[in-house]
Amino acid sequence: MTGDDIKTVAIVGAGTMGPGMAATFARHGFETRLTDVKPEVLERGKGTVDVVYKTLIGGGFMSEAEAEAGRARLTFTGSTEEAVRGADFVLEAIPEKLEIKQSFFREIESLVGAEAILASNTSGIRITAIAEAVRHPERVVGMHWSNPPHMIPVIEVIKGERTGDAVVEATKRVVERIGMIPVLVQKDVPGFIENRILYAIMREALHLLEEGVASPADIDTITKWGIGYKLAVIGPLELLDVAGLDIYNSVASYLNADLSAATGVPSLITEKVAAGELGIKSGRGLFEYTPEQIQALVQKRGRLLMAVKKALSEG
Repeated sequence: MTGDDIKTVAIVGAGTMGPGMAATFARHGFETRLTDVKPEVLERGKGTVDVVYKTLIGGGFMSEAEAEAGRARLTFTGSTEEAVRGADFVLEAIPEKLEIKQSFFREIESLVGAEAILASNTSGIRITAIAEAVRHPERVVGMHWSNPPHMIPVIEVIKGERTGDAVVEATKRVVERIGMIPVLVQKDVPGFIENRILYAIMREALHLLEEGVASPADIDTITKWGIGYKLAVIGPLELLDVAGLDIYNSVASYLNADLSAATGVPSLITEKVAAGELGIKSGRGLFEYTPEQIQALVQKRGRLLMAVKKALSEG
């Protein structure tokens, strides 16, 4: 099955990522089914799809008519079996635990057609490990979206050690058909590309915070307006050429030795987790939030992401 042959998509998991992914598939012409084992989560997912479409309409990325067409292609069901049966492409967005994902794929393999592609939105579990649970690991592939999935325009396509080349190419084509940019991860390493780079940045940011080098707000400010501002236009490897490899060679010769090389989770994080200070979801983490601030932040960040996407698209 090629990427152009895929017509019906099943999204399993209606939590953080599922509704945005389902809304994206549906608006681009795919018959889409969204399912979750928890009725309340599935119901909340319906509301999230409406918010996604309203956000995209407000940002000028789609029309009311396109949103209505998307809703017409989208089915919500509490039955996983009903969602995946007859689907050409199954994408799971279930909890990040290897045994849960393996159990899911083992269960549904017999419910889908022989050519159906089985994809995982895992943030970092090796696709090779997930595929060990099925009889045909060649059809298991990684399809890692970023949050919010309807706005971040890049998707990692991860080739497991036994993933078939045709499955990889079909998945890349599906990514293109939904208006996203496919990035091929050729070697199945934990965290893939995006999260390995992101977690390296966050590790150093937390190290600087613990060392008292700067406040949380100032660390974020330099990252957004310095590093992030540049990296949105020039990738880190391109930046090396722009700056000069001789300059990098000189600075890295002394700076790399002083960067954090911690292999565990910083105590700052473990202590806050133990205290129930989890971030926005609890109203307090590295910063404090009121319910009004949270709503305003979500709206503001959505507007800014849309503005950045427009600017980069014009480039």
